[in-house]
Amino acid sequence: MKEGRLDRLGGMTSELLDQALVEEATKKSGLIWVRGAGEPAARVLWHVWHEGAACVLGDGPGEQPLPGLTDGGSAEVTVRSKDKGGRLVAWTAKVVQLAPGSPQWEAAVGELKGKRLNAHDGEAMPERWARECRVVRLEPVPGVLPLPDGDLAAAPLPSPATTRRPMPAGLPKLLLRRKRRG
Repeated sequence: MKEGRLDRLGGMTSELLDQALVEEATKKSGLIWVRGAGEPAARVLWHVWHEGAACVLGDGPGEQPLPGLTDGGSAEVTVRSKDKGGRLVAWTAKVVQLAPGSPQWEAAVGELKGKRLNAHDGEAMPERWARECRVVRLEPVPGVLPLPDGDLAAAPLPSPATTRRPMPAGLPKLLLRRKRRG
C-alpha cells in the first residue's frame, strides 16, 4: 500500500516539475518556436505568458502569421534559452482562440500591448487587433516532449525579404579613408 502511494506521489511530483519547467522557460524566453497541426515547420513567434498559457497575436496586417493554429487544435512548442539559444523544453499545447472583447481577450491584450514593439498605431492597437487579428492561447498539456537529437535545420520559409547585395566596389576605400582621418 505504501509503495503505490509513493508511486502516485512520484508521478505527481514529476508532473509538477514539468509544469514548472514549461512555465519558467516560456516566461523568460522572448520567442517560442511553434508548429501548428499539419504544418511542415515551426515558426518563431513573440508571445507573453499570461494566466498559465503562452498568448500570441497575429494573422493581421503587419503582424506575425499563425498558420496551423486553429481553435481546439494542438501545437508543438519549443522553448529556447534566451542567452545561449539552445532548446530548453518542448511541450504540446491546446490552441484556444480568444473572442475579441471577452474578459480573457481583454486581459491577454493588456499584456500583449506592453510587449509589442514598433507598433505604428500606438494606443489604437487593441481596436485594430479586435478588427483584424487573432489572439490565441497556447495552453500546455501535461507532460513535456522529448528533445530530439540533431539540429532540426530546415530550409527557410518563404518571405518577401531579400538577401544582401554585393558590397559596392568603392565602399572599402571609403571606410579605410575614414579610419585614417580618425
